[in-house]
Amino acid sequence: MKARKSKSARAEAPATRPWFTRTGSWYGAALATLAGLFWAYGPAMHTAFLFDDNSQHYAMPTASQSLAWWIGPVRPVLMFSYWVNSRISLEDTSSYHLFNILIHALAGIFVFLVIRRLLEWAGVQESSRTPWAAFGAVLFLLHPLQTESVAYISGRSDALCGMFASASFAAFLYRRTPAISWSGVLSVVLLFGAALLSKEQAVVLPALFVLTDFWWNPEFPLRSLRANWKLYVVLALGAAGGVALFWRLIVGAGTGGSAGFAMKDFTWYQYLFTQFRAIFAYLFNFLLPVNLNVDWDFPISHSIFEHGAIFGLAGLLVLAAAAWRYRRGFPLAGYGYFVFLVLLSPTSSILPIKDPIADRRMYLPMLGLILISIDLLRRLKVEPKVLAMGAAVLMVAAALATHARAEVWSSPLSLWQDTALKSPNKVRARFQLAFAYFDQGRFDIAVAEFQKTAELKPPTADLLLDWGLAYDGLNQPEKALEKFHQAAAIDPSAHIYTQIGYIHAKRSEWKEAMQAFDTAERLDANLAIAYMYKGQVYLATNQPAAAVAEFQHALALDSSLAPAREGLAQAQQRLSGR
Repeated sequence: MKARKSKSARAEAPATRPWFTRTGSWYGAALATLAGLFWAYGPAMHTAFLFDDNSQHYAMPTASQSLAWWIGPVRPVLMFSYWVNSRISLEDTSSYHLFNILIHALAGIFVFLVIRRLLEWAGVQESSRTPWAAFGAVLFLLHPLQTESVAYISGRSDALCGMFASASFAAFLYRRTPAISWSGVLSVVLLFGAALLSKEQAVVLPALFVLTDFWWNPEFPLRSLRANWKLYVVLALGAAGGVALFWRLIVGAGTGGSAGFAMKDFTWYQYLFTQFRAIFAYLFNFLLPVNLNVDWDFPISHSIFEHGAIFGLAGLLVLAAAAWRYRRGFPLAGYGYFVFLVLLSPTSSILPIKDPIADRRMYLPMLGLILISIDLLRRLKVEPKVLAMGAAVLMVAAALATHARAEVWSSPLSLWQDTALKSPNKVRARFQLAFAYFDQGRFDIAVAEFQKTAELKPPTADLLLDWGLAYDGLNQPEKALEKFHQAAAIDPSAHIYTQIGYIHAKRSEWKEAMQAFDTAERLDANLAIAYMYKGQVYLATNQPAAAVAEFQHALALDSSLAPAREGLAQAQQRLSGR
């Protein structure tokens, strides 16, 4: 027989709000969050291609090629998403940025589901699970540390991988039975595969599954692992194929020397020593994101003692010991610490990467830090209303900070001004800043920045070429030629000689101009612009027949050269008028 509640107990029981009212409130909050997300990233919605974007398929003249040309063995899911954007627009970047924001929003939904299930397993009362999960998801969406993965078109690789990885993890957590079924295996593996084919760092996801089974079943961890044998067998079988697929990336053959064990810049153990410090830089930027940087000037620890790497290792071990020691009292925080390390391990362990630290690598690993934050914050002895107000203030501050960071990403000039300020001795940052000024036609400032770049490191042919073009923009041909000849001494390319010839032609130095164009032709017989320039010289020296031949040759190699078409028409008109 059920016990009846006393009159006083019934009076104290809170009134139950209608289901549709509660649901409507959450829908409203979700829409408000989405609106806030679009506002926060609004400044970058129309940002043109910048930095690594310019070497991607979508920024190339061949971007209009078919899907078969786009899709290859490396990141096919990511490339498919870019191909879709290229069908919408080849030059307007708005759809690229819209896709990035929507991918990020979807990732936030899966992060919400993951956090809510983990709160349940941590024994948090049911009424608090959804609010805390919502807090964690909104923090994930609006934290300024995520800006590089969302505002930067090339950063989509991390966001898309993170979205599919969090979806796969959610499918793992929400399986219908403790022992995963074959249908559950299928959903987890398909989403895991999509993540892996978006970016290789998703390879660590099976380790997260194992950690989860182990951590949340402390009495019988091996029993829980055996219960999910179907999943682990499938993942083990796929591991061999994955190693074969990504072996070229691991050894460095397929990365252009930017990652892999074949890197010459530093060894695997030097990279590991450096990561002992880099991890704490990530932690700092999560807590206080004031040093966000697209191109860190982060020194390498060539030994365990250089730059205090040993203290970084000691700190990580102390935190790991604390997470394990207090795992029963703070299960979510302890678990979050190891989640953070596991998800960060593909880029912060022993596989060398040219850039030892990058903000976008924190995209999904941030989940672990959010779990720690929730576990600590929910234990504060403050009134719920005060705690809710504090959370709201924090979200507003995060949105404002993200909006400010998106402003930095709104143009190449603002991005590289910010980067050069934070990494003043980084050659790439200085060079990109100089080129941004050059691209805006501010040639005097560009020349000064090229000079600063050359003082940091002996200039490359590319730097000298752009430096010379900046002098040409200032109408200083002698200095332009000096830089072009210095560039040719380093890399005698056809393109450089076309620029040398172009300057001579502008000065009506026809003999020197033709000598340079002939050299360019010998170096690259398929360089259409060399023939076009020769045609223009012949036209200027009243040799229309020779000009016609050169213009026709140029157009046969590249029919899109409008100046060659115009020159051909003028040369033919002169011939017909004779």
